Amino acid sequence: MRSMLFLLFFFVLALQLNAQTDKEQQAQTVGNDFVHTGKKANFLYVENISIAGNKKTKELIILRELSFLKGGLITKKDLAMQLKQSRQQLMNTTLFVDVQIIPITTDSTISIQINLKERWYLFPLPYFRLIDRNFNQWWVQQQRSLERVNYGIKFIQNNASGRNDNLDIWLISGYTQQVTLRYDLPLFGKKLNQGFNIGLSNGNQKEINISTANDKQQFFKYDQSFIKKQTKLDFTYSYRPGLKKWHSLRISYNDESIADTVFKMNPKYFSNNTTQFKYIDFNYRFKFYNADANSYPTNGFLFEGNVYKRGLTQPSSLWMLHARAIYAVPIAKKAFLHFEGLAQLKFPSNNAFSDQRLFGYGHFQMRGLEYNVIDGMKGVMLKSSIHHQLIKFEIKNLIPSKTHDRIPFRIYLKTYTDLGYASIANPLPTNSLNNRLLKTWGIGIDIVSIYDFVFKIEYSFNQLNKDGLYLQSRNDF
Repeated sequence: MRSMLFLLFFFVLALQLNAQTDKEQQAQTVGNDFVHTGKKANFLYVENISIAGNKKTKELIILRELSFLKGGLITKKDLAMQLKQSRQQLMNTTLFVDVQIIPITTDSTISIQINLKERWYLFPLPYFRLIDRNFNQWWVQQQRSLERVNYGIKFIQNNASGRNDNLDIWLISGYTQQVTLRYDLPLFGKKLNQGFNIGLSNGNQKEINISTANDKQQFFKYDQSFIKKQTKLDFTYSYRPGLKKWHSLRISYNDESIADTVFKMNPKYFSNNTTQFKYIDFNYRFKFYNADANSYPTNGFLFEGNVYKRGLTQPSSLWMLHARAIYAVPIAKKAFLHFEGLAQLKFPSNNAFSDQRLFGYGHFQMRGLEYNVIDGMKGVMLKSSIHHQLIKFEIKNLIPSKTHDRIPFRIYLKTYTDLGYASIANPLPTNSLNNRLLKTWGIGIDIVSIYDFVFKIEYSFNQLNKDGLYLQSRNDF
């Protein structure tokens, strides 16, 4: 019954967000009707749209993000709002480091000049990444071990054809040996409202997280051979009916296996209680983005919901419902409130270790519990904070560049508190954080810069009477 209520809530919220966008479109239609009846004094005719600075990005991709069209109409009272919204949409494509929209108006017409600075799109970059859940876990618990690092090279061609499409080739070694090929084309079709993503990856590991104890990950390592292997092939179809909302459906084939030694230590690692787990899974995702900057929103609303189904037979069957929302609202010229809510439900309930991971993974992170993980089949989290901008400045780029001559920085002071609850039917006796209200709080500084760079310095406290300094490099969405 609870599962059905959760699913109903999810789809009702999605319908409300769809309705919100539909109302905006209806309002524009009503405005056009007023013009045809002769009431033109309150409208501007979009006479021309000029675009400069797009050396690679095709104009049709840029025009797709605008809330107005050449030959269309804009109400005078909504002009500032629509110009601001269009700039936000273009910045959130992650194609540009700067966007300027300059209106030139008369009594009844408007011409719009759009000046762009494109990002670098080709990145043959060395790859160096910690495999632990966060920097503090690697620095303190794993004693800065370089054996717990993935390294290699990434060939990334963003905006490959000028349509915001991306081609990725990853050759990774170190802790995990991994090869990944992926191509993403988010916009195609006559209306540029469809997309697809296809990828193939293969990875092998000599160490894995085999269980939890004392609310911490327990690892097993075997240097002589790989103890976990996994191959994945996935395809995603996406549909974007408006500027702010996306629908996507992904199907993937997965083949995972563990060594006999791992199986003897934890026979419930997989839900089918064997050493090999092959399955097909499906995921429907709905996204609604309406914020000034997705990576660090200071004003607006972001929502993402997922309905996940794994397996076609009973041993592998699993449903998961997941929802995440962020709401940021200004309270002063340089200050804003930030709220984030997450909820997740998995069913039917089982004892498979790989299905019970919850807190400490992905976005389910409580500030002040970075060293802990909490298993669960159901969980909720609410995070709230107050941010105040301390300073905003630019520095000269030491590397000569025509488009990136200045690097902007914004620094925010914040105070925050987090609440969470993870539920599981039969918690392990060594774990103490399941089935109880969790509370953390603290203060911190956020540094926001170019290329969606967000670095967080936080000093947090928790109800276990522990405190500490934590470093994060994570975008909000």
